[in-house]
Amino acid sequence: MAKKHGSNSQGAFSSSSYFSELKTPQDWQSQIAAVTTRFNREYQGDAFDLPEEVEAMPIFRERASGLLQAKLTSPFWELAKPKKNQHCLDIGCGVSFLIYPWREWEAFFYGQEISTVAQEILNTRGPQLNSKLFKGVALGAAHQLRYETNQFDLAIATGFSCYYPLSYWAAVLTDVQRVLKPGGLFVFDALDPDTPLAENWAILETYLGTEVFLESIADWQKTIKAANGKIVKTLPGELFQLFKVQF
Repeated sequence: MAKKHGSNSQGAFSSSSYFSELKTPQDWQSQIAAVTTRFNREYQGDAFDLPEEVEAMPIFRERASGLLQAKLTSPFWELAKPKKNQHCLDIGCGVSFLIYPWREWEAFFYGQEISTVAQEILNTRGPQLNSKLFKGVALGAAHQLRYETNQFDLAIATGFSCYYPLSYWAAVLTDVQRVLKPGGLFVFDALDPDTPLAENWAILETYLGTEVFLESIADWQKTIKAANGKIVKTLPGELFQLFKVQF
């Protein structure tokens, strides 16, 4: 099931044509498509047909009751709180703009997301919440950011790195470095396979349609270093560890 390894423009366009034109290895395209389908279903509220033995798992019951969400949330603002008038990019944002208090920080927020459902929800609701600070969500994969070079003070990516191999994430780090201003920060989280919940959560995610890659924290550190990133600070959680990186 899970794989465990060793230590711009936001104009309207067709999501199907966009993802079919991605210049990426085939395994990346397949994984992006699977993650897109799974989260489109989730944001639409579709039911997932799971085996009885999976629904009997304690972690599934926590998910069904809503208790699991707190364990999955990575408080990126504890490592890098957005500052007034900063330009911030939330990569793989999902519907996070409806959850965390971005309006209180008075920073300008942009997003990029592969779920067409989440993108439409946010581009409809975001301007209603604050049309000055909310700058729109582009449709696109994390390794091909649809924004200008040196555009952002801060980039954020939480909750999805575990769905891709480290080779993919190396490409993400390269493009994040491109869109950040000199001295800008990147805060993202990685699944820690040594946490007690990791294996069972990975099994559950596989049944929900998204394969999980259980990469060691040591290999994440090597990947960041290879991308010329400096780990400024880390913050462990119940499932994910946050990294604060500067290039």
